[in-house]
Amino acid sequence: MKRKIVVLSLFIASALCLSAQKKTEGRYELIKNMPVYYETLRSELTFPDAWGNSRIKSFPKWRREARKILTECLQRAPRPSDDFDYKVVATEQRDGYRAEKIEFNISAYTRIPAYLLVPDGEGPFPALVVLHDHGAHFSIGKEKNVRPFGVDDAVMQDACRWAENCYEGVFVGDFFAAHGYVVLAIDAFFWGERGRQDGVKYEAQEAVSANFLQMGMSWCGYITYDDVASVDFLATLPFVDAKSIGAVGFSMGAHRAWMLSAMTDKVYATAAICWLNTSEYLLSVNNNQSKGQSAYSMIVPELRNHLDYPHVASIICPKPFLMFNGAYDKLFPVQGTRDAFDILEKTWQSQHVADRLQTKIWDTPHTFNRAMQAEVLQFLDKHLKH
Repeated sequence: MKRKIVVLSLFIASALCLSAQKKTEGRYELIKNMPVYYETLRSELTFPDAWGNSRIKSFPKWRREARKILTECLQRAPRPSDDFDYKVVATEQRDGYRAEKIEFNISAYTRIPAYLLVPDGEGPFPALVVLHDHGAHFSIGKEKNVRPFGVDDAVMQDACRWAENCYEGVFVGDFFAAHGYVVLAIDAFFWGERGRQDGVKYEAQEAVSANFLQMGMSWCGYITYDDVASVDFLATLPFVDAKSIGAVGFSMGAHRAWMLSAMTDKVYATAAICWLNTSEYLLSVNNNQSKGQSAYSMIVPELRNHLDYPHVASIICPKPFLMFNGAYDKLFPVQGTRDAFDILEKTWQSQHVADRLQTKIWDTPHTFNRAMQAEVLQFLDKHLKH
């Protein structure tokens, strides 16, 4: 009898445990790594420091304050080098310009390799920083935009394949150099010759981002400050017209371009292709931006409590700004792009410089094709060639 009671008790206990387990399994607060109440959290982002929302009504004063907020959110800046100490390592003559493999001190911590393309002639020439994309492809960086030389076959094939897939077979840095621009292309931290000693690893982005934060810095900030330093370097070159420097980028390179131009007025004209939207559309369970990893290099701590993406890009005003996106870009919902463009247009109109803003949604996916390249060239020639 006692044995039957024990068995029955164990059965009941087991049933109760199973029931409790099922109830526990039915409770959760995450869906696809987002809080289940993310829409409520997102709705609480009011962007109080945006132009039009801010208590500051003078645009020049707002611009200074918004740049200050951006600078603070990017976290601690790298310590600058006392001397760029620019050295040419190798050269190759191309049709109408020469390609240089160079090295220079981008900060007090590191000396980096880069490509510098210089048009034939005396100059001074207008100049561009051409900023490479992310693409979840880290084995090359600057080589995505400038045709490499003096590299092994694997790097050359990698670069040519990338140019074909994203730029319709064009190395866009070479394209602009052939049309009279000095072009500088560097690797962002984690790409190409600034990558991991132990090899390319997609998942390492999380650790890189975490380690920067633990050192009082941010990965996006580190990339942005390197881009600012690269413009400072360009402005020192005797064959560069320091008052005619622009920034061009595709995908993450577009994000880098408008972040850079928001941070420094040494960049006068900016062309950004396929990276702008609003938090309303990017902060969703199905968007790439909410999946971590590839987003880490473009996350700025605290910034969304002050400004949305197009509000940051609005700091560029009243400078010339071109922004393209594709109607079929799976990374950037087209309505979010339209909303972002509307914010930009109202900003430039408010300062009576609407003619300096050029926005367009192309009938394309996520790409920077030859037709886009031609329109970007026209825009840059208009604003940088005097």
